[in-house]
Amino acid sequence: MTTKRPPNLDFSQLAKRIVDQATGEIEKDPLPEPPKEKNAAAVALGKLGGKVGGKARAAKLTAEQQSEIGKKAAAARWSAK
Repeated sequence: MTTKRPPNLDFSQLAKRIVDQATGEIEKDPLPEPPKEKNAAAVALGKLGGKVGGKARAAKLTAEQQSEIGKKAAAARWSAK
């Protein structure tokens, strides 16, 4: 049975956990699930900034700057990888 590594364990901690389980120092138990709830205030601020940011940036750019950004984006999208 494979379980995903929780985001709060780095590779060293995960390696120690595996060794401890293999040697029987700790029982094999499923790794704890990360919390799934998000802070409502942080989510609201993130949405607000995302809605405002692009429009504010576009308003500050000249038509020539917008064209250059668009050309660069198109070249990056369609270039051979």
